[in-house]
Amino acid sequence: MHDLRKISLFTTVTDSELKEIIPYFTQVSVKKRDTIFSEGDPSDWLFIVAEGKVKITKLSVDGKEIILEVIQPLDFFGVIAVLKGFPYPANAIAMEDSKLLKISRANLTKVLDRFPHLMYCITLQLGERMKESHESLKNIALERVESRIASLLLKLSDRSGEKGDAGVFIGTKLTKQDIAEMVGTTVETSIRTLSRFKKLGIISEKEGKIFIQNSEKLRSLCSPS
Repeated sequence: MHDLRKISLFTTVTDSELKEIIPYFTQVSVKKRDTIFSEGDPSDWLFIVAEGKVKITKLSVDGKEIILEVIQPLDFFGVIAVLKGFPYPANAIAMEDSKLLKISRANLTKVLDRFPHLMYCITLQLGERMKESHESLKNIALERVESRIASLLLKLSDRSGEKGDAGVFIGTKLTKQDIAEMVGTTVETSIRTLSRFKKLGIISEKEGKIFIQNSEKLRSLCSPS
């Protein structure tokens, strides 16, 4: 079982509380591109990413997949549907071979009844995540593709950026396809936009990793026009 102490949701629990909570979780392994749940499925489980990455997606009216969120290691997903008892409102798909922890609705209710302070932690994290999802949807609806990709790169650098010799390295490894799906555009447009950013000296790429060389210039591209 993965060390729950490293998960932000459980950083405030005591050792004795952790011993009570651990038995309620089950660890499962999923392969890249496996569907963890589909939109409309019964919300029977809350999931936590122990290792790997999971994308939360919806289909646009023309059938195009849009990535609403990428769930990084130690983050949870599916919690709102589980707590409210309605079907999952989106799809969850493994972006790479991953290990997940899951807890049933019934057991989650027992844990929250026993340790009500965990509900406060969930609420705080959900508020931030919902704000990000709202911003993503607003960007898709209102902004140019260039602005959407610039905003995405800045958000990723804020969440997983590491300073290096070539600039701020984005720790989240995403393909051009992933970027296209996260901003609601085509792969071709994603490639073309990133190539333009490179020519302008805003970003560079090395071994498939993106480095932001000029954050201020990138930020100036975030406003729709």
